[in-house]
Amino acid sequence: MSQTNGSVRVEIYDQSYNLRGSDAEQIRRLAKFVDSKMRTVAEHTSTVDSLRVAVLAAINIADEYLTLQAKYNSIASQYTERASHLRSALDSALDEITRENRRAG
Repeated sequence: MSQTNGSVRVEIYDQSYNLRGSDAEQIRRLAKFVDSKMRTVAEHTSTVDSLRVAVLAAINIADEYLTLQAKYNSIASQYTERASHLRSALDSALDEITRENRRAG
């Protein structure tokens, strides 16, 4: 994996690609990840067609992505709900303090 003229040369499933991007190291990590997925798929299937391997790897990657996205959305929703609850509790506490201060003053 070499870098020339702003592009990064990577190997994915025994094919060379010159890719461009703002972060060469990230491009290398992505290429390594895709290569790994394709090799894993190839080990578990009988096909030698690299296009089929690529599509199956893409399906696997998409499944992982959507699973993580669903988990993120669930956590984000829980966070938003909790933050709203805490904001309400804080508002109530501040209102009570304000009322007490008015009575005392």
